[in-house]
Amino acid sequence: MTEPHFADTLPMALPAAKPTAVTTTDTTTVTAPAPPAAAADPVATAHPLDIVFTGSGSEYFRIWIVNLLLTLVTFGIYYPWAKVRRLRYFYGNTLVDGAALDFHGNPRKMLKGSALVAVLFGLYSLAGQFSPVAGLVALVLVALIAPALVRASMQFRLAHTSWRGLRFRFTGSMPEVYRAVLPLYVPAVLIVGFMAFAAPEPGKAPNTTAFVVALLGLLVLTMAMQPWTFWKLKQYQHDHYAFATVQARFTATPWGFYKLTLKVCGFALLAIALPVAAIAVMVFTAPSPQQGLRGLAPVAALLPFLLMLLVLVAVKPYAVSRTQNLVWDHTRNHDLQFHSALRFVPLLWLTLKNWLLVLLTLGLYWPFAAIAMARIRLQAVSIATRVAPDTLVGQRPHGSNEAAGDAAGDMLGFDLGL
Repeated sequence: MTEPHFADTLPMALPAAKPTAVTTTDTTTVTAPAPPAAAADPVATAHPLDIVFTGSGSEYFRIWIVNLLLTLVTFGIYYPWAKVRRLRYFYGNTLVDGAALDFHGNPRKMLKGSALVAVLFGLYSLAGQFSPVAGLVALVLVALIAPALVRASMQFRLAHTSWRGLRFRFTGSMPEVYRAVLPLYVPAVLIVGFMAFAAPEPGKAPNTTAFVVALLGLLVLTMAMQPWTFWKLKQYQHDHYAFATVQARFTATPWGFYKLTLKVCGFALLAIALPVAAIAVMVFTAPSPQQGLRGLAPVAALLPFLLMLLVLVAVKPYAVSRTQNLVWDHTRNHDLQFHSALRFVPLLWLTLKNWLLVLLTLGLYWPFAAIAMARIRLQAVSIATRVAPDTLVGQRPHGSNEAAGDAAGDMLGFDLGL
């Protein structure tokens, strides 16, 4: 049984209009089809907006290889131009209801932002060379600046993205971004503080048991906080997306993220347990356990690498698909709703194929893999709005022109996910 499209579940459709009898020129009376509900009241009717990605691996390969070569030749100076070319290609091939997105970022402004971020991280690296205290002070300063750069990154990206000539907006405020990001630092602050004040004094025998128990307690607390801090970050992002007069709201709860984390951890344990069980069977079905262990000796050194590869290939697609569905299914407001139906098995097979071909081609398949991944993730998302798209066109866009935040977003590996 297939899952009904979410637009069909919205309580906004008008009752079907009754058929009307009309008389044609040959005096034959026929029954005319009922007019669509949208024609009667477009605002009160859901408008499904499908997303289609039309990018081509061969086209993007040419962009990618030129970007890569020019970035290397110019020692990174070309990077903002490369990024703009990449985003314009991906946005230009992302069709929402048949109309492509567009990216309007200025590479020169983005170069200034990249230089600013490079200077910040360069000063942090240099400070650590002088003294640990100077390095700690620089780290604290960078940590305090980072939330502002995250906000600027989101403002810049959305303010330079348009659909049908109308630009998106990000409405998050500065206090809100600090409230969303600062909890990420709490575990690190607790661990650093504990190591600084709980370390044994010189000449005194350390209480190893108490020290280890306290440290493990902090690590458990850190792990327990991760779903909540991730939810805080996603809430800040998705609560402040705006297009014209439509403002998104994020309705997921922290418990949803805790359940997601438990599922991902359980899947990871299962993915690791299966090969471990296979190894145990090989060992204990051998003529003797010693012979079984000797048979595993050639691959013993590769086991850590194989486990890491297993996590990347199998667990990551599961986490990505479930996270995307959770986040976008809970991004909505009274007039608009996103829906994501990204399935794990197709994403797993695509990931396996991409990894295999990237390895066999020594990385040259990467652009094709990026296109295929963008297609499966984007086309899993759909939108329904009961505000007619035509009524949104013409709204005056506004947003930030700061490029520094966008560059910081890339350096921190922080992006919008789609």
